[in-house]
Amino acid sequence: MSSGCCGPATPAEQSAQAVPAAQVIAAEQAARDEQVVLSLQLGHLPVVVIGAGPVGLAAAAHLAERGLAFLVLEAGSRAGASISQWGHVRTFSPWKYDIDPAARRLLNAHGWDAPGPEWLPTGAELVEDYLTPLAAHPAIAPHLRLNAKVTGISRLGYDRVRSLGREHAPFLIRLETGEEIAARAVVDASGTWRTPNVLGASGLPAHGEAAAAGFVDHALPDVLGSDRATYAGKHTLVVGAGHSAATTLLALAALADDAPDTRITWAIRAGSAARTYGGGAADALPARGALGTRLRALVETGRITLLTGFFTHAVTADGEAVTVVSRDPSGTDQKVVADRIVAATGYRPDHAIASELRLDLDAILGSTRALAPLIDPNHHSCGTVPAHGAAELAHPEPGYYAVGVKSYGRAPTFLMATGYEQVRSVVAALAGDWAAARQVQLELPETGVCSSNLAEAQETRVGLATGISGGLLATPLPLASVGATADGGGCCG
Repeated sequence: MSSGCCGPATPAEQSAQAVPAAQVIAAEQAARDEQVVLSLQLGHLPVVVIGAGPVGLAAAAHLAERGLAFLVLEAGSRAGASISQWGHVRTFSPWKYDIDPAARRLLNAHGWDAPGPEWLPTGAELVEDYLTPLAAHPAIAPHLRLNAKVTGISRLGYDRVRSLGREHAPFLIRLETGEEIAARAVVDASGTWRTPNVLGASGLPAHGEAAAAGFVDHALPDVLGSDRATYAGKHTLVVGAGHSAATTLLALAALADDAPDTRITWAIRAGSAARTYGGGAADALPARGALGTRLRALVETGRITLLTGFFTHAVTADGEAVTVVSRDPSGTDQKVVADRIVAATGYRPDHAIASELRLDLDAILGSTRALAPLIDPNHHSCGTVPAHGAAELAHPEPGYYAVGVKSYGRAPTFLMATGYEQVRSVVAALAGDWAAARQVQLELPETGVCSSNLAEAQETRVGLATGISGGLLATPLPLASVGATADGGGCCG
């Protein structure tokens, strides 16, 4: 009689069952032996850094200083490829906060001519005067690969479910070309520039949004420069209530001075624009106050048409125009017909390439859960986020870290200097220097890097500078009637 589920096994059955059990034990031992070999091999594999922007190259500089093997993979054709997309925009943090300390040490030792510490660089200057020479440095250039787009990250031989010996298996990085690279650790500094938020007010794409994509530009088009012809004499709808929206609105207003047929409509979900206007003359950050004061004047004089309670629901392209329909929670509709749309709605991280890794993401922000309370925009501005490092950025997947603006998820409180401290701590952890990894600190002015006065000589060149959510950017505009300063509110709006 067979034992089935209920009776004792016969001696013959027990003998038959013993064979596969022994095989399982042998297989498990072989797997453990294999993992020991793999673990020994991991030390010879590089740390792969994804992205050659400011934070990615800062990670490379720290890895180079510590003598760790590394490889930087950049999807674009040059270092700082994403920053080049907003080269016309001026940062509102001066050079002294835009340069990573390890990168500075490498560059200085190589005869670098450092820019003036108080100057506010444009995106183009950030690339040409800092990222390009850093990428060309002998300690980094041999380990930098351009046009290398990462499409997936996993563990060699392990999907997300398999656990036994997982931590000893090397990471497997797959490129768009199909090439696969083994790594001992991954530092993902790929950013969020290529994944803007949608127009739809509920976080989902508006109906017809994809079909109307040809009418939509995302944050900070070069309204007064290369994109001038696109907007001059046209009706533009700007959607969003942050400082990137304000920047574009002021640029469009300046354009309208030369092209009188230019029309501007500004749509926000809130019931008023008070948050965007800020505190005016009472604002602790003068440029932010000046920005709000000037924007309010443009709305009050009718040069900008403000639509409040606007919840983008549907977008329909029809010939040369596009119709945008708002449907608020009560079911009330508004409609705007425009020639162009600027979606200044922020950015979000894309974790798809790490879907086979074990990530512990905050349910609201999409950062690590340990980091979320430190960067929560309901409680912090970019200048009040405390220093943090490897401990707060760690995931259940040992050796994988998302750093820079991607680490913040949807929180718009990221600061470049904070990203530099992140990678210093992470690289220290990867080097086994846990004391240095845990000792995180960040020196910022009392008001944070969100505020910095422009030198008098800069005023005639820059004008009023403003910011972009998450990226700490500013754009040159015509001189306002107020003193020009660099706005710091853009990280948080």
